[in-house]
Amino acid sequence: MRLLVYNIRYAVGAGMPPQLPVPGAGYLFGNPGTLDNIIDFIKSCHPDVVGLIEVDVGSVRSAGVNQAESIAGALGHYSCYECKYGEESLNQMLPILRKQANAFLAAPHILGERFHYFDTGIKRLIIELELDGVIIFLVHLSLKYRHRQFQLRHLYELISRAPKPVILAGDFNTFWGESEMFLFMKAAGLRSANIAGLPSYPSKAPRMELDFILYGAGIEITSFEIPKVLHSDHLPLLCDFELR
Repeated sequence: MRLLVYNIRYAVGAGMPPQLPVPGAGYLFGNPGTLDNIIDFIKSCHPDVVGLIEVDVGSVRSAGVNQAESIAGALGHYSCYECKYGEESLNQMLPILRKQANAFLAAPHILGERFHYFDTGIKRLIIELELDGVIIFLVHLSLKYRHRQFQLRHLYELISRAPKPVILAGDFNTFWGESEMFLFMKAAGLRSANIAGLPSYPSKAPRMELDFILYGAGIEITSFEIPKVLHSDHLPLLCDFELR
């Protein structure tokens, strides 16, 4: 089975518009051509499951286009997505922000999906996707170290109750790389598919390992790579795995 995990930055591209040299401006203006490029790239990978971080599901920035559904339609996949902020967050009421989501796209053999929420941080969504022999969790952790530690504890509790082998993937915002999660991974019995610790951010000159695919007992990784594509400020992670 092939898993692709990609923070697509709402399909606004890898950098900031040169005419708007203001921090954060790059997140405000859409670029339809970038979404097309992302779709072409994902199709070329032939993934069975896609975990997307930072997806616009229909704001003015994307001209009302639900990017999760557009990509899923091009792949012939099922899609599930949800706003990444807490259900009671003020961001749920704000233009653009309320359409900022994470998403799973997958072939039709889905047994179910569940949405969980962290108790801390601004980005609180956890998506749980259940397949025949594996459960995959998708996350986008907090920018604050202290919040991330609370979130990792929450994830440990979810993983420990999972009735099937587990994969945990997403953008962890771990500015110290895998070492920041060492104790969590040991406690949860998880290993990283990225055994070389290759960086994924920023895409143009990667130097930080922010994106992860972690896996537990019962799963064997048969290949892993970080394709060098510049459609976002993050590089995608691509791995093949088998169930033992």
